[in-house]
Amino acid sequence: MKLLVGLGNPGTKYKNTRHNMGFMSVDLLAESLGIDIDKNDFKGLYARFKYKQEDVILFKPQTFMNLSGEALVQIKQFFKVEDEDIVVVYDDLDLEPGIIRLRLSGSSGGQKGMQNIIELLGTQDIKRIRIGIGKPIYDAVDYVLGRATGEEKEKLEQAIVTASKALKDILDNGFLHAMAEFNKKNGKDVND
Repeated sequence: MKLLVGLGNPGTKYKNTRHNMGFMSVDLLAESLGIDIDKNDFKGLYARFKYKQEDVILFKPQTFMNLSGEALVQIKQFFKVEDEDIVVVYDDLDLEPGIIRLRLSGSSGGQKGMQNIIELLGTQDIKRIRIGIGKPIYDAVDYVLGRATGEEKEKLEQAIVTASKALKDILDNGFLHAMAEFNKKNGKDVND
């Protein structure tokens, strides 16, 4: 079973903000597969379906970002998902806007949702797709909760498309294949 998790903040106030890149990527994958993420449980919204004879869950925690791990632990334990079968998608201040990077493990890099997940699962060995939103020139909280405009908005919209394609590639070919494919597309041949 695969558990694909998009991080974000719930509610219309936060819709389409930089901090909701994970939600938007998982939503786009669901749309491309004809799936509705409409079940409400485990402190989140989810969809469970079969893809190529494998069970897949798309999950969007409805806690606020810094408590994402609480929801993830609940759904992981209920469906008995192994840590190696979880992929988390989230925004990252340390990558330029529009860049995505797949990693097998590592620290949270200060991303509070990922930090909560690492703390509650007790491991940094969580596969992830980081979507670059760039460093703010003003307050980080206002920045991540803001909406991009102009050229930056176009880059982030493309990054959401790319991240959803990477998620699909993970389902089709596995995480290592997607990491090689999509990290290279970002102009980086080294996988970390």
